[in-house]
Amino acid sequence: MKNLKNKTAFITGVSSGFGKATAYKLAENGMNLIISARRFELIKKVAADIKKKYKVKVLPLKLDVRNYREVKNAIKKLPAEWRRIEILINNAGLSRGLTKIQDGVLLDWEEMIDTNVKGLLYVTKEIIPLMMENKSGHIVNIGSIAGHEVYAAGNVYCATKHAVDALTKGMRLDLNGTPIKVSTVDPGLAETEFSIVRFRGDKTRAKSVYNGVRPLYAEDIAEAVEFIVTRDDEVNVAEIILLPKAQANCSTVFRS
Repeated sequence: MKNLKNKTAFITGVSSGFGKATAYKLAENGMNLIISARRFELIKKVAADIKKKYKVKVLPLKLDVRNYREVKNAIKKLPAEWRRIEILINNAGLSRGLTKIQDGVLLDWEEMIDTNVKGLLYVTKEIIPLMMENKSGHIVNIGSIAGHEVYAAGNVYCATKHAVDALTKGMRLDLNGTPIKVSTVDPGLAETEFSIVRFRGDKTRAKSVYNGVRPLYAEDIAEAVEFIVTRDDEVNVAEIILLPKAQANCSTVFRS
């Protein structure tokens, strides 16, 4: 089991959900953290709480992964003590709307593609050279069961998560023979802010997604990430697909 104490992780999308839970889990393992999100006030509170609970160093960054110049400048300006990034968790992502392709909203499409695909690429592009320089690194992309299947009205969101799956596999091929490992965690039905964001703040509609089922929670995904990144250096967990017991695939969910 790999010891992560005093190593550094860079996590995107830490203001809530999987990213926030993963930050706490890695801090529990003694890691110092660079946590980023657009909602800076929220991650400042997360940073303060983690430092108090786990006595690790935490650097909060206001970062919109959709903006390449912003990503490049933020990583370029990292102080020397924060540049030895051992683990990158590409977590920032979202879904907007649940509409058939013929009724799709262009703004929703662009936001999903810019965040889920381009944002992941921008951050990865800037951090890989640091890992190469440090001769060690592990990239963990947070994908989705929607990267393996497609469900009705999920068209563009599913396409972006299929892209994450393809990019993960492509990274693993391209980085083969380097010190960098590449993994993915692909969750199924999980109750976070995901549906609230998808339905633009409609909490009643968001809650109905989970009626009659015990979904995954953010902590379940954080534990999967912990398992992946604590394997020995010569072991790479390439992919974990994580579903609630009641879910058989994207569209088949038993509800009591």
